[in-house]
Amino acid sequence: MSADLVLAAVVIAGAFLVLGLAGFGNGLVALAFLPLVMSPVDAIVLLTLYTVLATIVIFVPLRADFDPSGLPALLLGSLLGTPLGVWVLAALPASTLTRLIGLVLLAIVALEWLGVYPKRLPGRGWALGAGIAAGLLGAAVGTPGPPVVLYTASQGWSARTIKANLQAFFLVNQAVIMIGYWWAGLLTPQVWHYSALFLLPAALGLVLGMALFTRIDQQRFRRIVFAILFASGLLLVVRG
Repeated sequence: MSADLVLAAVVIAGAFLVLGLAGFGNGLVALAFLPLVMSPVDAIVLLTLYTVLATIVIFVPLRADFDPSGLPALLLGSLLGTPLGVWVLAALPASTLTRLIGLVLLAIVALEWLGVYPKRLPGRGWALGAGIAAGLLGAAVGTPGPPVVLYTASQGWSARTIKANLQAFFLVNQAVIMIGYWWAGLLTPQVWHYSALFLLPAALGLVLGMALFTRIDQQRFRRIVFAILFASGLLLVVRG
C-alpha cells in the first residue's frame, strides 16, 4: 500500500473516531487532509457515503434517548436554507465565507469558555434558525454541522440525547445529499473503490469513538463538543 493510501486510512480512522465520540466533526477533520491524497470531490462523496452508514450505527444504541421535538423545524430550516447557500456559494468567494464561519465559531466558543454562552434556547424558532443556517452552510461550504451542534448544546438535553438527535438530523441531511450526488453522477467507480478500501479503518475508528463515549460524563462531553468546535473554527480560519 502506498504512503498516500496509508495516510488516507489514518485520517479516515481518526475522523470517524471523532464522529463516534462526539456525533459530528468527521468531515472537518478528514477534509483538512484527504484532498492532499485524492480528488476533493471524491473525498467529499466518500465521507458522505460513510456518514450515512455511520449515523445509523451510532443512532441504534441511542434510539431510546432520541427526542424528536426539534427535528421537524431543523429539517424544514435546512430545506429553506439550502437554496440561499447555493446563491451565497455563487456570489461570494468560498474562502471568504469559510473564514467568516470560522470566526463566528471561535466567538461562540469564547462565549462558552467565558461562561456566558446560553444554557437554554427555548422555542422552535431557534431550531428553525439553526436548520436554516445548517442548510446555508452545508450548501455553501459543506459544513452543516456547527449550527445544529450549537442548538442541541443549548437545549438542556443529556449527552446521549444530543448525540442521538444529531444522528437523526445528519442521517436525513446526508441521505438527501447522497441522492443529489447519485443524480449528478458523482458516485463513480473510483469512489466505490475507495469505499471498499477504507471501510475497515472507518469502522475501527467509529467503534473506538463509540466505546470512548460511554466513559464520559455530561460536563466532559460538553467540553469535548466545544473543543472540537474551537478546532474546527481555527481550521476554517487558517484554511480559508
